[in-house]
Amino acid sequence: MTSTNATAEETVDILVIGAGASGGAITAWLAEAGFNVKCLEQGYWQNPSKYATASPDYEFEMLTNWAIDPNRRRRNEDYPVNDSNSPVTPVMFNGVGGSTILWSAHTPRFHPSDFRVKSLDGVADDWPISYEELEEFYDLNDEVMGCSGINGDPANPPRSPRQMPPLPLGKDGEKLISGFEKLGWHWWPSDSYINSVRYGEGRDACNFCGHNHMGCYQRAKSSTDLTYWPRALRCGAKLETGARVRQITVDGSGRVTGADYIDSKGTEKHQNARAVIMAANGIGTPRLLLNSVSEMHPEGLANSSRLVGKNLMFHPFAMISGTFPEKMDTWQGPLSNIAMSQEFYETDKSRGFVRGYTYQFQRSLGPAWIAKGGFRDPVPWGEGHHEELEKRLGSVMALAVIGEDLPEEHNSVDLDPELTDSDGIPAPRLNYTLSKNSRDQLDHAIENARTVLEAAGASDIYVDPMMRQSGWHLMGTARMGNDSTNSVVDRWCQSHDVDNLFIVDGSVFVTGAAVNPTPTIQALALRTADYIVTNRQDLKG
Repeated sequence: MTSTNATAEETVDILVIGAGASGGAITAWLAEAGFNVKCLEQGYWQNPSKYATASPDYEFEMLTNWAIDPNRRRRNEDYPVNDSNSPVTPVMFNGVGGSTILWSAHTPRFHPSDFRVKSLDGVADDWPISYEELEEFYDLNDEVMGCSGINGDPANPPRSPRQMPPLPLGKDGEKLISGFEKLGWHWWPSDSYINSVRYGEGRDACNFCGHNHMGCYQRAKSSTDLTYWPRALRCGAKLETGARVRQITVDGSGRVTGADYIDSKGTEKHQNARAVIMAANGIGTPRLLLNSVSEMHPEGLANSSRLVGKNLMFHPFAMISGTFPEKMDTWQGPLSNIAMSQEFYETDKSRGFVRGYTYQFQRSLGPAWIAKGGFRDPVPWGEGHHEELEKRLGSVMALAVIGEDLPEEHNSVDLDPELTDSDGIPAPRLNYTLSKNSRDQLDHAIENARTVLEAAGASDIYVDPMMRQSGWHLMGTARMGNDSTNSVVDRWCQSHDVDNLFIVDGSVFVTGAAVNPTPTIQALALRTADYIVTNRQDLKG
């Protein structure tokens, strides 16, 4: 029901909650198809000249005002997350572009096998869709975002050409690659939504000026504020920033009617809509659904299966770094966009676990970050400090392990009974434990990473067996499926319970694969937009 004290806004066809990776994509495509679409985003437009990468104090800025952890950043538009019962803290950003503002833009696709985990390996569940059904939307998203890369990777299916050649490997990347070459192990240049040449509207090529994950003030890194949102706004979509949604509202039959929200001036408002699309990420979406309790939905909206907020998946990260004798200026160039290895991606049960992992090649940052520890222990103060700093600076490279985290119902997001945001809306609470299968994956990957780094000539190898601040990928909390008793949305991302409610973020993932999820999230959003355009003209006013 609508709050009685809320000011009602004129009805739109589609209301989208969240202006990030999927929210931008689906808004643009529906607006181009003639739907009257409005998006509510609790953050704001970002000024690239204010990014950490534009500041001489970028290493301070990246740990404070531009921290990837909202609990550390604490902007007015952020909400707190109780992560005390989780070894992983979530990483996300509120604003137009969402977490594509503070991401590395490393963008490999899922493998076909990732959609058939139950059939192939007897664990988790199969997706109700296949890689082949999603492929055209992967291609479409690459065209809009702009993908740098190269065909021919033997670990992945053949695909259409990328829009740009791959980013330069750099002498630091070539050093890591030499270790894989000596061992005869797979590696391939990364797919990246970073321009290697001019591409898109006013977007030049990356010039390797520094690190891309703190926001790219040169616009070389693709983010949806630069790609999808200009298209959406040209087609008449409306975007309201500083709009914090309190709950999704329903009528007497249980169908959604819009959302109650607080605008940037603190005024309670209601936005009427013929349909609502959730694009608030794998924590934000279940938070709002669980907070949207009504007579028709006493357990929270779209929650007859009792699975909203359940099956939370991260990508467990380990980081294995080594110091090389050469100076390679490792503070220059995109952080995680050199190359990857999927030598150990598919299941080999002789290893003692199912599924697998990806290695992502990592550069390091500047002197303050190195002194603070970076991927490893801090440089000790006192005698020998400068010598150790000199040894590491420009010479540390790492392999990040992205392991597949299988869904477990007890890993969950719910509403904290005490913690709230600044408007009194209950904050999300995480309950997460790392499974034995995931731990075994990471341990296997750590030993192989040592081997690679030593083969490449590194010494002083340091292992972070489980990075705490690594919850970039938030998945599984409103899973997709054909059966309404064990899933929240159907194969078109439409709620089983409410036919005018859709979810298009990482919440709908059935399994998480072992790659960054954003291209898959965006492909799903475009596929859902295509479904709505083709089958739901009833939502047009």
